[in-house]
Amino acid sequence: MLLAPFDAPGSFFRGNLHTHSDVSDGALPPAEVCRRYKAQGYDFISLTDHFVGRWGYPITDTSAFRDDEFTTLLGIEMHSGAQQNGELWHLLAVGVPADFAPSNSPDFRSVAEQESGPEIAERARQAGAFVAIAHPQWSGLTEEDARSITAAHAVEIYNHGSHTLADRGTGMPILDLLLSEGRALTLIATDDSHFKGPDAFGGWVMVKAKANTPGDLLTALKSGQFYSSQGPEIRGIWYEGDRVRVSCSAASQVIVQAHNNASDVVTGDSLTDATIALGRMTHSPWLRVTVIDAAGKRAWSNPIWPAQL
Repeated sequence: MLLAPFDAPGSFFRGNLHTHSDVSDGALPPAEVCRRYKAQGYDFISLTDHFVGRWGYPITDTSAFRDDEFTTLLGIEMHSGAQQNGELWHLLAVGVPADFAPSNSPDFRSVAEQESGPEIAERARQAGAFVAIAHPQWSGLTEEDARSITAAHAVEIYNHGSHTLADRGTGMPILDLLLSEGRALTLIATDDSHFKGPDAFGGWVMVKAKANTPGDLLTALKSGQFYSSQGPEIRGIWYEGDRVRVSCSAASQVIVQAHNNASDVVTGDSLTDATIALGRMTHSPWLRVTVIDAAGKRAWSNPIWPAQL
């Protein structure tokens, strides 16, 4: 059985879902941010400036930079309420409406009588946005924090800026714990680019959609029709009951991960097709695939839920 997103109609479109401009704390104006991503071969981005009062609660209008080859989704990075460690929440809302109401978030600190992180996440989801928990490792997110964002569609499992500038770029431990608790989450790789250091063009999503339009991309994101990458391509994943087969660009490792500490791997030179027997993973409630190339770059599938196939 060929699995999503590879069995869906349409084409793959490459995009970055976490980006900043000088409308908030980025170094470049929105037009230049969009130009650079387009020049690097991206099909779309979401410019997610910081949704706080310091910059007037911006929802940066990037519609003027759309054309037949490149599009944008309106987005914000939301900051409202404190995590358990006292730090402000960082949550992405991609595809947010242009009239999304501001929170009471005057700056990068929590204040009395403002929405909590779970509350603003739920409000964004109800408004039609794709909601993701940003950079869990960099934020110092606890398991209890992560559990509380019940409106999240996804977790950032790789944040390129947090990786290159702070060596705190993963969200994988939090994601796997939530999956093992039954949370039906997807996973995204992003840049969180500000263009003040080497924080761009390092992590992206490959979205399978009918067309490269904001509406089609948002629908595909919400339904999990994508995978994430730092470079490798995943070309197909087949679930065969007692095994998983993966087709990919040249790789040195293809791994299937499962509940708790279960996993198995095929290694080799320039692998483009690998079959992994599930063994003790056969009865795992979820599976996911990681492809690693010779340079150590990774691509990640969204979780597979065998009971739903």
